[in-house]
Amino acid sequence: MKLQRKNRRALALGALAVSGALALTACGSDDTGGKSGGGDSSAAAQAGNIDCGDAKGQLQASGSSAQKNAIDAWVKQYSAACKGVQVNYNPTGSGAGVTAFLQGQTAFAGSDSALEAEEIEQSKKICSGGQAIDLPMVGGPIAVGYNVPGVDNLVLDAPTLAKIFDSKITNWNDEAIAKLNPDAKLPDLKIQAFHRSDESGTTDNFTTYLQAAAPKDWTYEPSKSWEAKGGQSAQGSSGVAQQVKQVSGAISYMELSYAKDGMSTVSVKTEAAEPVEATVENATAAIGAAKIVGTGKDLALELDYTPSADGAYPIVLVTYEIVCDKGNKAETLPAAKSFLNYMASEDGQGQLAEAGYAPMPEEIITKVRETLSSLA
Repeated sequence: MKLQRKNRRALALGALAVSGALALTACGSDDTGGKSGGGDSSAAAQAGNIDCGDAKGQLQASGSSAQKNAIDAWVKQYSAACKGVQVNYNPTGSGAGVTAFLQGQTAFAGSDSALEAEEIEQSKKICSGGQAIDLPMVGGPIAVGYNVPGVDNLVLDAPTLAKIFDSKITNWNDEAIAKLNPDAKLPDLKIQAFHRSDESGTTDNFTTYLQAAAPKDWTYEPSKSWEAKGGQSAQGSSGVAQQVKQVSGAISYMELSYAKDGMSTVSVKTEAAEPVEATVENATAAIGAAKIVGTGKDLALELDYTPSADGAYPIVLVTYEIVCDKGNKAETLPAAKSFLNYMASEDGQGQLAEAGYAPMPEEIITKVRETLSSLA
């Protein structure tokens, strides 16, 4: 039995995870790929003294759209130091990213779900003498954004969310929503529930939460693909966020960095005394209790989706960078290690909160750094 599915059924816990390419370019006039001192010294200092090592050429990666805004921030700094490297990250979604990596098309993949047992086995074909591993790099809450005129504060619990996304609650003035929001003026307005059309680790984590916290109301198996009936779909985190902004009555789930520009987000009622907002700080509180359940160099995490601690936001994802522990391609390994080491560095992790993400807890990111140093 797959580790993730076994944990979900037995413990109500989830094994979390991290067409047209988005080219995030770290390039410049110097194409020699030298040390960080090869460019403007002030720019290199601003970039956190990044060690480019022998990195050069193009670095292809794809996967999680949830971490796209974090990748943007990292590449901006990395480009100031490593003039000879061009990083091309395509936010195709976790499922497509893992597939591309397993086909040998990319140096690493971003995934909001940890690899499954058969995927690790499959990876041995491209990781010569090794296998793929999960490195947790980006954390954050999965916000539930909504567009309901006249309602700026909205509280929902897991059973109500499950019924909304399973088309069992279809109007915003439904009795179940009104009971949770006695002071809100809920309109007689149809609910427009949007889900991801692509295979997504965000969907996997969101549906894992629904099954764990509302098992009687959410009877579908957690999955990267949407299993429930009804609703509407859009491509990627940016796609569902755009629908929420444009459609009156809309609601969807997305990584917090996409729930901006005035979008309202749901506060989730848990067993804690007060409903919990989707914030970086509240996500960090939940991620800090995560346990490493991967074996060897694999750092897959397990997190409780039904926390009772005050301020612990229950719908959290971790984006993993997936690489080979051994057998990485010689032509891209220096650039991959250089870029991933920056992502995991103190400076790199320090970029996350400003971009709306949660940095990894120190004991976890320390293990990531140790693992990165041993990649071959």
